[in-house]
Amino acid sequence: MANAKIIQGKEQAVAEIAAKLRESSSTVVADYRGLNVAQVTELRKQLREANVEFQVLKNSLVRRATANTELTDLDAVLAGPTAIAFSKEDAVAPAKILADFAKKNEALKLKGGVVEGQVFSADQIKALAELPSREGLLSMLLSVLQAPMRNFALAVKAVAEKQEA
Repeated sequence: MANAKIIQGKEQAVAEIAAKLRESSSTVVADYRGLNVAQVTELRKQLREANVEFQVLKNSLVRRATANTELTDLDAVLAGPTAIAFSKEDAVAPAKILADFAKKNEALKLKGGVVEGQVFSADQIKALAELPSREGLLSMLLSVLQAPMRNFALAVKAVAEKQEA
């Protein structure tokens, strides 16, 4: 029979994982088999700089947590060694960092994830990683918003120059 302390510890771990799944704007699941210590250390450093939490978790505990959060579609990717990146702030950051790292290190494989409460496949996570960052999107929006004013100013300047001539 399992020790009551062990069961309590596992229940607490499941509750913590479920809370992270609920609170995260983005969660990415990856297979890290084949990465050496230096590569994992570099990956963790990049994720830490972006305020992304990266953990290696037991699949059985994550499955119980997904059942508590109604994200059971994620269970399909929970096979083999599993590392999970949680981000509360930026929904694109974990996908972008892990996808970029996977391009340089073929041993890292994206399995899938959850973005804003919806389960994504590995291909959808890769597509998300291709999107510009929030700052990039805001600068594009600003450029689009400034274009009519800039064109108007150029037209007024052209009319003024024509009248001077």
